[in-house]
Amino acid sequence: MTQERIRNFSIIAHIDHRKSTLADRMLQLTNTVSQRDMQEQLLDDMDLERERGVTIKASAVRMAYTAKNGVEYIINLIDTPGHVDFGYEVSRALQACEGAVLVVDASQGIEAQTLANVYLALEQDLEIIPVVNKIDLPAARPDEIADEVENLLGIPNEDILRISAKQGLGVPEVLETVIERVPPPSGDESAPLRALVFDSHYDAYKGVIAYVRVVDGSIHKNDLLKLMATGAKFEPVEIGVFTPAMRKFETLHAGDVGYIATGFKTVRECRVGDTITLAADGAVDRLPGYEQAKPMVFAGFYPTDNDDYPQLRDALEKLQLNDAALVFEPETSQALNFGFRVGFLGLFHMDIVQERLEREYELDILATAPSVEYQIVKRDGETLTIDSPALLPDPSVIDEIREPWMNIQIYTPSDFIGPLMEMITKKRGEYVTTEYIDTTRVILNYRIPLSELIIDFYDRLKSITRGYASLDYSFDEYQAADLVKLDILVNAEPVDALAIIVHRDDAYHKGQKLVTKLKDLIPRQMFAVPIQASIGKKVISRADVKAMRKDVLAKCYGGDVTRKRKLLEKQKKGKRRMKMIGSVEVPQEAFMALLSLGDDQ
Repeated sequence: MTQERIRNFSIIAHIDHRKSTLADRMLQLTNTVSQRDMQEQLLDDMDLERERGVTIKASAVRMAYTAKNGVEYIINLIDTPGHVDFGYEVSRALQACEGAVLVVDASQGIEAQTLANVYLALEQDLEIIPVVNKIDLPAARPDEIADEVENLLGIPNEDILRISAKQGLGVPEVLETVIERVPPPSGDESAPLRALVFDSHYDAYKGVIAYVRVVDGSIHKNDLLKLMATGAKFEPVEIGVFTPAMRKFETLHAGDVGYIATGFKTVRECRVGDTITLAADGAVDRLPGYEQAKPMVFAGFYPTDNDDYPQLRDALEKLQLNDAALVFEPETSQALNFGFRVGFLGLFHMDIVQERLEREYELDILATAPSVEYQIVKRDGETLTIDSPALLPDPSVIDEIREPWMNIQIYTPSDFIGPLMEMITKKRGEYVTTEYIDTTRVILNYRIPLSELIIDFYDRLKSITRGYASLDYSFDEYQAADLVKLDILVNAEPVDALAIIVHRDDAYHKGQKLVTKLKDLIPRQMFAVPIQASIGKKVISRADVKAMRKDVLAKCYGGDVTRKRKLLEKQKKGKRRMKMIGSVEVPQEAFMALLSLGDDQ
């Protein structure tokens, strides 16, 4: 089919604005999926995606549609992940399109990710088609929300479509508008092959399946191909398109969206954003925007049963086959024995990985509190990057410690501005600007350290605003700060998995709070257990878990007081000896205490 009759578009929205439901209605309307095979959130094939109502893995589907003018078009819908952690994948998926349908909830209006995705789409110079969804809800305010969208994009209110994806109202008009307003692909069929990899997954029989948009040239199934960033060469096992099941084709032309089965055994060899070209006489310049996904949040994953260590390693390797952003390496802890240091794109990514390990691989996992990557500048000029407090060098050799800062945008009703500003300031946030969307809603722009953002921030944001606020964040820069390592000692032994890096001004407060929490969580022993928070050699907080008392005088019915004193002295010696050789087991709840160290509500 000629490029003039191809349309490539994506659906972008904030979480829970029902973009997957709109995709379902389009699949039904174009008869891409039979009624018998239809199910809700068809493109979300993971149980977790259905339960949480958020797309975790991008997907693509090719639809044949006959427009009102009688011409048949090929419409390629590229679905995008629905969370800020996967912003890079969203940007690559948008680069594979010429247009984007922006879905806005008729009751919620514009939220943080709506704006973030609009900016991504505008960066790629896409044609944006705004759609107000859920007009069937009792709380719907379609005309007010359309005014918000008009102020944002400058598209007249009357040109903004009003639909109900759930009921199917207005969906045919969305498809017609896509055909009218989204430009056809502009690739050169005669130029050397350039195909953008916008996603990938691993197949046990065909290796890594690369999801591609052919920008220039064409791909034949017998061509010898090359990835331009990694330099890896391969002959395709199979090429084809998604309907939404994989369907073999002999050739993919410029403008087409489809897949290439590479035969590679790891996703690392075929990264998102890379360009595929011919191994011989291929393109010289790769498509712009490629970057390696960089983990931002790190946590220790330990099996609660040490015998499960090999199973945990195998499970992480299998997950990594489908997720190139997931990185891990073995680590050991005095308290938790053998485990892995795992890197994630963000807290949501960490949550998803942990749940998949526990659910799909039936592992019982203990995750330590998440930390971020710090840059350590030593006195001799050397710069180190560490992702665990345990790796922090001796303070005497450190010149400065730099931590990552984020730009955050909070969409909130104006009633909550005061409490939110107070909460962000306590977390070392720096105010940037306040923008008023209308008389009732504002955007707060702040800069905040990532270490403060990952501990308890989102939960407190939601509780302060009764669930109405939404958050978007992006990396800004590394910035030097007065940071120290806070060690926790249980029975005079440091517990490395409980160590955290904190700002010096917060160290006393956080140490005191953590010690108090641990005092309630660590079970009582036959001897007193001191719990201490220290910075270097200086103890800044202490609490004791009292010993269980055994009444050794119960058998003394009478007699001289010296007899009782002798028994008590003997008990005291025994407790002292027990304390020297006794070990204290730190329960799992103690590690979770680090996650709720924010200021009390």
